[in-house]
Amino acid sequence: RSHQRQQLPRLPLASQCALSKQGHRFLTSLATTSAAADPCATSRLLRKFVASSSKSVALTVLSHLLSPTTSHLSSLALPLYSMISEAAWFSWNPKLVADVIALLWKQDKLNEAEALIDETVLKLEFRERELCAFYCNLINTHSKHKSKQGVLDSYSRLKDALSHSSSIDLKQRAYESMIGGLCVIDLPQEAEIMMEEMKGLGVKPSAFEFRSLIYAYGRLGLFADMRRSVMLMEVGGFELDTVCSNMVLSSLGVHNELLEMVSWLGRMKDLGVPFSIRTYNSVLNSCSTIMSAVQDPKSLPLSIEELMEILDRDEALVLQKLIGSSVLIEVMEWKTSELKLDLHGMHLGSAYLIMLQWFDELRSRFLAGDEVVPTEIRVVCGVGKHSIVRGDSPVKGLVKEMMVRMKNPMRIDRKNIGCFIAKGRLSYGCENLGEDSTMEDYKELQAFEAKELEEITVDYA
Repeated sequence: RSHQRQQLPRLPLASQCALSKQGHRFLTSLATTSAAADPCATSRLLRKFVASSSKSVALTVLSHLLSPTTSHLSSLALPLYSMISEAAWFSWNPKLVADVIALLWKQDKLNEAEALIDETVLKLEFRERELCAFYCNLINTHSKHKSKQGVLDSYSRLKDALSHSSSIDLKQRAYESMIGGLCVIDLPQEAEIMMEEMKGLGVKPSAFEFRSLIYAYGRLGLFADMRRSVMLMEVGGFELDTVCSNMVLSSLGVHNELLEMVSWLGRMKDLGVPFSIRTYNSVLNSCSTIMSAVQDPKSLPLSIEELMEILDRDEALVLQKLIGSSVLIEVMEWKTSELKLDLHGMHLGSAYLIMLQWFDELRSRFLAGDEVVPTEIRVVCGVGKHSIVRGDSPVKGLVKEMMVRMKNPMRIDRKNIGCFIAKGRLSYGCENLGEDSTMEDYKELQAFEAKELEEITVDYA
């Protein structure tokens, strides 16, 4: 029996991370049955699962089968939806129907998709707002599946439904979906034409439409059009912000335009546009030397000065622009009781640079002598919920290797394996310094701890 369990197919990451144990067991059984090509057994499993599951468990499993990132078993989404729709607790939902239709389009099951569209239109025929919302959801879901024909088909249906409406709010929502959908499928020129049409109807574009246009032109490497769209956004009354800037930086990075990225980072600083963790991610993911270096933490440079020595000119200029930002201060909390650094949301390159900046910041503050030594120091990495292998955090592995190589006395917190923590004898000494301790007191404690460290084994297991 244990041998049979070992042979069961592994489920996709998304299913493993968010599903309940019941849902996970069901999909594992379903994968085994499907592999045996037994339609009757599969149908029995589906029916038994729906009958024995709560509403939340059943709908969560269905949402996984409908997800654009889940191809495994997705062919069973329609049969499962059909059985769920017969359950006593089920209430019809046009958003869920749109998700099913978009997946059927992706699978080239156009007859089934058309039947569901006709059924929905019949239900919502005299409810204009809900019908338009359904088409908007359909466009958005087709966009996530990267289905160009699906977006254009839904776009046409929505425009037709919109032609009979006099509601400005409804038109605003509809144009937002249509323009966003066109941009996702790489048709920014058509989206820009639609924005002009939108203005002609007295509907003012929002920041979303401008951002969609900017990002679409940027992804395609049409940087002149991207910059022109930024200018149009500013003329339209929307200031350049962090979200839009990150879209521009991400686009420049995809096309390896590092010098243009340096210029853009400088513009952000001049305009007072704050950097964010996403700014770090977008920029550092484009620095090939840094991204190559973090793949081998055992030989990583352990200071910003050493890092600068291995970078080429363009990457060094990019790094200089990032280092002076306020991102480190925003992810660091310094109190008497605790010094915490939170690395959540950071990619490997960002976590690496922030750690280097953090070490420099600690040295600077302690040497200045104007900071109280915290009782406890904590670095929060997370436990790898979104990693390729569940529970394996690349950021945690990177930080661990840096700690070991720098002979740092931090260890993994047994109460939270996603954190590194320094406490015990070392932090007890810091605690005894008290709030009124001077820098001389701290240096004396440091000298004592230096001897103690030789006898301390840091447990990273």
